[in-house]
Amino acid sequence: MQIELFTTGGTFDKIYFDALSEFTIGDPQAPSLLLAANTSCAIVVTELLRKDSLELTEQDRALIAARVAASAADRVIITHGTDTMAETGRAIAASDKTVVLVGAMQPAAMRDSDAAFNLGFAVAAVQLAAPGVYIAMNGELLVAAQARKDRDAKRFIASD
Repeated sequence: MQIELFTTGGTFDKIYFDALSEFTIGDPQAPSLLLAANTSCAIVVTELLRKDSLELTEQDRALIAARVAASAADRVIITHGTDTMAETGRAIAASDKTVVLVGAMQPAAMRDSDAAFNLGFAVAAVQLAAPGVYIAMNGELLVAAQARKDRDAKRFIASD
């Protein structure tokens, strides 16, 4: 089973210097999280972007979709900021691939981050789910076209 992981930035990779400073998108955190988890499946990591998801353009989404389509892997994980994750999920054309978008509500570099849990869940989900485009957050796997971020609950929910 071939898995490719594309990184795009977002909270997953954010770095804050202090309470008064702006954030920056740092190096992708997924490779170190996968190493720390002693992941046994082979995952190729490709850095695509270093952007907050609110800064992603339609051209960025087209790039992500094109790279997913061109990937030799039939299973793809995308680390992505949560604010526009569902929008990017909808931009990825349905295919015979299993695509899982994953993010974090707190940066991976923070002690209380949900990044490691969400990434581990995404690794399992991408191996088990049927072809389609999904969002893996907070222990739930949602169809991306039917998901939205609930800011108050700090989670994704299925939209009506």
